[in-house]
Amino acid sequence: MTHDLAPAVDVPAPAAEMQHSASSSNEGGGWWRDAVIYQVYVRSFADSDGDGIGDLRGATERLPHLAQLGVDAVWLTPFYASPQADGGYDVADYRAVDPLFGDLGDIDDLVRTAHELGLRVIVDIVPNHTSDRHRWFAEALAGEPEGPARGRYHFHPGKGVAGELPPNDWESVFGGPAWTRTPDGEWYLHLFAPEQPDLNWENQEVHEEFDAVLRFWLDLGVDGFRIDVAHGMVKAPGLPDIGHKEQAKLIGAQTLPFFDQDGVHEIHRSWRRLLDSCPGDRIGVAEAWAPGPDRLALYVRPDELHQAFNFRFLKCPWDAEAMRAVIDESLMATASVGAPTTWVLSNHDVVRHVTRYGGGEQGRRRARAVALLMLALPGSAYIYQGEELGLPEVVDLPDEVRQDPAFFRAAGQDGFRDGCRVPIPWTTEGPSYGFGPGAGWLPQPDDWRELSVEAQTGDPGSTLELYRSALALRRRLPGLGDAAGVRGEGGAGGAGGAGAAAFGSTGMRWLAAPDGLLALSRPGLLCTLNTVGHAVEIPLPGRLLLSSGTVETAAGTARIPADSAAWWAI
Repeated sequence: MTHDLAPAVDVPAPAAEMQHSASSSNEGGGWWRDAVIYQVYVRSFADSDGDGIGDLRGATERLPHLAQLGVDAVWLTPFYASPQADGGYDVADYRAVDPLFGDLGDIDDLVRTAHELGLRVIVDIVPNHTSDRHRWFAEALAGEPEGPARGRYHFHPGKGVAGELPPNDWESVFGGPAWTRTPDGEWYLHLFAPEQPDLNWENQEVHEEFDAVLRFWLDLGVDGFRIDVAHGMVKAPGLPDIGHKEQAKLIGAQTLPFFDQDGVHEIHRSWRRLLDSCPGDRIGVAEAWAPGPDRLALYVRPDELHQAFNFRFLKCPWDAEAMRAVIDESLMATASVGAPTTWVLSNHDVVRHVTRYGGGEQGRRRARAVALLMLALPGSAYIYQGEELGLPEVVDLPDEVRQDPAFFRAAGQDGFRDGCRVPIPWTTEGPSYGFGPGAGWLPQPDDWRELSVEAQTGDPGSTLELYRSALALRRRLPGLGDAAGVRGEGGAGGAGGAGAAAFGSTGMRWLAAPDGLLALSRPGLLCTLNTVGHAVEIPLPGRLLLSSGTVETAAGTARIPADSAAWWAI
């Protein structure tokens, strides 16, 4: 008998039935412990006014798609007043909406509409740096060296006979030096673009300002914050040299004097106290690059933030043993502090995983399969817009349309982040496939009409319907839930080892499987992932619930296709 790709479950229930929280699977837990959160890159999600830029009103109009998809919350990238030197991550006014995206009334409407649909709203906060157009930085440039206005940032005299050299050898993440000299001879620090001067978190006024900013948005009704560069606000005393070139390649590999300093944790503790003082389970999410899972777990200790993105999972190659090792290490590390693990495959800063996994048909198969793996794991998961459509990276954008600041600087990030930020397709027709009434700010490939929401809706073999079915099952299966108090039990061999490893209260257990195949069980469910380039035959695990490829069963065996995953009822 052959099981095709048809979903084995109904589509998600109406939003009123879907108000979801982890407390259903873990009494006393917060909604965020096993939430699925959808990232909206605002300028590329939906354009309501035809200027080619996505906006808040457009996002509000498309929220029903997210409710039907079955996610629990939406994370919005920055929509604040900004010169847009780095896609809005250069903030000029943290309490104002940039006219590109709308106004305060539009974000108020979005939050209210999302809540009516059963969706929570998380917004970005950018505390490591401001825009060079921020009022504070204008005051700093006009102020005296060592004056109070410059004390909010990192201004320092240079080295050399006449101060003509930067204060140290730090490099910008975007490439080039991390220092720019001002007309009066001092230098200011910017770990990203020169238009993004770093704030000095040893200055009490900086702390007070961000406390006020967070309260402003909490009062408007947002449910939490994704904290940009959560590992970066504190710099090592004395700003020591690193003595190494291509420093961006060291991020996440070792502790650097400008990233993952222990002092950041006191800032996060103070914000946790602020969040806990508000009703409604408001949360903080760390974008933190740390050298290892144990360092990352520090950001989600009980008195710090609620979630931290697991970038080691995102960067893991298509290899069963490597995936198992990352999953094991991640679960054990977060369990040591009583926190859930937060899984993510793509975002607005990395190459989309369809392309990372090989591109073309192979990349699409692997991306579909790893989505089922991610959604079967204990903890929370993030979906980047268009991931549910199987969108690949756009690698052939003309140079003249690119806007990533790293593209214009050498030796930093790859400079091609625009390829994952191309506006997503909604319909099969129109100048931007339903993104807006006109062309979008970046051109879409012609074949994206076939990947649009309209083209995939109702097609049982589509990636969109696979995500909808998986998220519906995740809601309804009691065994797919929280990751509280994970601990290892029993032997944990390699991917093909004979032993099994269990993970505490999650009920997750690795089962013995052929080389290249991962088999993990949760209460009532088994997930199999085949990472090899050929089909693998195993004893029939149970009733097939959902699969990313065509699974054949006969005579008590199941044939798992290459680069595919399946969920089984056990």
